[in-house]
Parts: sequence; structure tokens; C-alpha cells
Amino acid sequence: MADKVALVIGAGDATGGAIARRFAREGLAAVIVRRDVEHLSDLTAAIQAEGGQAHPFGVDARREEPMIELFDRVERDIGPLEAVVFNIGANVRFPIEETTARVYTKVWEMAAFAGFLTGREAARRMLPRCRGTIIFTGATASLRGGSGFSAFAGAKFALRALAQSMARELGPKGIHVAHTIIDGAIDTAWIAENFPERHVLKDRDGILNPDHIADAYWMLHSQPRDAWTHELDLRPWMETF
Repeated sequence: MADKVALVIGAGDATGGAIARRFAREGLAAVIVRRDVEHLSDLTAAIQAEGGQAHPFGVDARREEPMIELFDRVERDIGPLEAVVFNIGANVRFPIEETTARVYTKVWEMAAFAGFLTGREAARRMLPRCRGTIIFTGATASLRGGSGFSAFAGAKFALRALAQSMARELGPKGIHVAHTIIDGAIDTAWIAENFPERHVLKDRDGILNPDHIADAYWMLHSQPRDAWTHELDLRPWMETF
């Protein structure tokens, strides 16, 4: 059993993976979750190569019973949850007239409802210990809806409201709830392939480095409780806002 566990829901190849590696380097056992567990093999190997503990799980975060089972299993078999990060994106773009009910519902389930399940289950485990950190990853769409992003903005607005409500409820009980706004392109293969004009800004520090995002998440977790940050926005120096 580990002394402390960091659970990352949405441990992808960029931000989520960097967060998991960062917490593992600090000695926490990293529980990494994606819908398809086979996609976690590289991240698992990377964490272990750095001397950390990695425990991969394939779970659909939109499904209540599997999420309850995940949290129960982690606490029973791996260790107490010290930090929980919800990092599912669900960024899609459709003109409003082409946004189907299925698209809107799926995006809401991924970016909002799954966040609720994650936050609720984390709170249930942390409240008896009166400590822990819960971080929700937001986006520019958490603050304003852009053209073509009705589904994504609706879900991210909801996630931000969830984080605010949980912070007010759980903060006085010893649990730090934070919401981050990642405002800018992130250095990922997807950005490189689909927005090469943005990716070339990497050499000028014009897009977000996932490792630097992860450093900010560790900072949030490490804050003393007399000076907690609830909302933190991160953007490259040249990003307009």
C-alpha cells in the first residue's frame, strides 16, 4: 500500500500524462485512467522508468458504477487518495445548426457529468480524513463561449460551476478544490497536425508546455491552507485575452 495516491482521470499523452508523472516524481502512487487501458502502456512505462509507481485503469468516467468501483478499489488496494485531477477535454467544434443532440449530450457527459462523478467520489473518500486536493481542468470555454463551441462551452461552464460549489462546501472541511483555465494551445501532436501555424510558436514559448502545466498543478496541491488558490489561469506570454 502506498502512503499517498494521485488519481488522474483523463491521463492522456500530453497534459494528463505530465500531471501524473509530476505527482509520481514527488512520491505519490499515480493511478492513471483512460477509457482504453491499452493506451496507458507508454505512460505507465515512463512513470516506472523514473522510479515512480503507476497503476493504469480502463474506465469510462461517464458511468457511475464503474467510477464508484474505481475509487473503492484504489482506496482498498493501492492507498489513500491525496490528490484527484479531472482532466477530460471533449473539445469539439460544430456550427449550431449541425450540433446534434447526441453530440451535445456526449460532450456534456464527458466534460461535465464525468467531472461530477469524479468530484463526488473524491469528496466521499477525503471528507473522513479532512484533507485532500481536487483539481478540475478548465479551458477558455469555461469563461466564454466561442463560435462553434456551444456544446464544449456548455459543458465547461457546468464544470466550473461544479468546482465553485464544491470549493465553498468542502474548503471549510479541509479539502482544497481548484479549477484551472488552460487558455491557449498546448504542445500536443494534435495541435501540430491540425494547427501547424500555432505549433511553430513552440520555439518562442508561444504554446503551453504540458510539463509546465503539471508544475502548476503540483503547486496548487502543495499550497498551505491559509493561502489556497481556487482558480488559476495559465496562458503563454503572447496569448491575447
